[in-house]
Amino acid sequence: MVDKTRIALVFGGRSSEHSISCATAGGVLGAIDRDRYEVVPVGVTRDGAFVLERDDPEAFALDPAKLPEVRDDGSRVLWPDSTTHRELKVARPDGSVASLGRIDVAFPILHGPFGEDGTIQGLFELIGLPYVGNGVLASAMGMDKHFTKTVLQAAGVLVAPWITLHRADRAGDPVYLRRRVAALGYPVFVKPARAGSSVGVSRVEEPEGLDHALDKAFAEDSKVLVERGVRGRELEIGMLGSRTGGAARVSAVGEIVVTGRDFYDFEAKYLDAPGVDLVCPAPLGDGERLDLERTAQRAFEAIDGRGLARVDLFLTDEGFVVNEINTMPGFTPISMFPRCWQESGVAYPDLIAELIELAR
Repeated sequence: MVDKTRIALVFGGRSSEHSISCATAGGVLGAIDRDRYEVVPVGVTRDGAFVLERDDPEAFALDPAKLPEVRDDGSRVLWPDSTTHRELKVARPDGSVASLGRIDVAFPILHGPFGEDGTIQGLFELIGLPYVGNGVLASAMGMDKHFTKTVLQAAGVLVAPWITLHRADRAGDPVYLRRRVAALGYPVFVKPARAGSSVGVSRVEEPEGLDHALDKAFAEDSKVLVERGVRGRELEIGMLGSRTGGAARVSAVGEIVVTGRDFYDFEAKYLDAPGVDLVCPAPLGDGERLDLERTAQRAFEAIDGRGLARVDLFLTDEGFVVNEINTMPGFTPISMFPRCWQESGVAYPDLIAELIELAR
């Protein structure tokens, strides 16, 4: 009998995307091939404690009435203390310590700061534990929209014009701040620099709405981007790293068609709010699709991506404009990333397996 690969599935976390990470965990726990993999569920509480969680997909179902979260039962998961071994342990509330056995691969499905931003990737690098997804540098750059745009712009990839604001800018000359924003041209999007799932994001049509949007964004982060609104078709494509060192693989292209909302916000992404249609595959000509794939690959390479990502773009009259790169995209079974790979012939359980094998 072949030994199963043992996976530490890490989810939850300190960010505002805690519940989305839990919902992703529920999807993975329900779909992972149990004949090939043995899972140790490691939850991260909102306070940052590593706890031994339930291996129960239903416990983390995405319910709008009660979003899932990691519960603190007093246990504490103890990571290996050096690169000489990969034994995971758990300290129980009564003070006893038990072995959870050897871990082969960590699978962090954390979204947002303190998980998707290179922090937990750095932990795994320090203890020599293979892990799914992007490395420290790509994770950090992909999390910070300012540096994503800066790097992509240097690589010759089109991005929307933007300005970056810090709290000190808010406390400065309000007339000058409004003049800087007005120079972009309304409408604008106001976004926390280091948050995802459209948390804290606002579309602002007129100067009168700017203060409220900045308050909302600064509540999530100390650094905020104001971007010029881009007119064009909103498209997304999934990336998978190459096993042979070649160019990243690309999925079918998905399109977000906004019909009754200001933009593709948190409620539409995860709570099935009306006003948005997700289309995959998106209707594109052969030349358009090839150009999009090349643009996405250039963006992925520019941040030194590996493992996986979702690249979000606009198709405009000037060409493809990259909006964001998500280094740990929404990964629930209904999210765009797995949907586009399914359309490409890679079923959800096979996608999970491929990510794990890329990490080994």
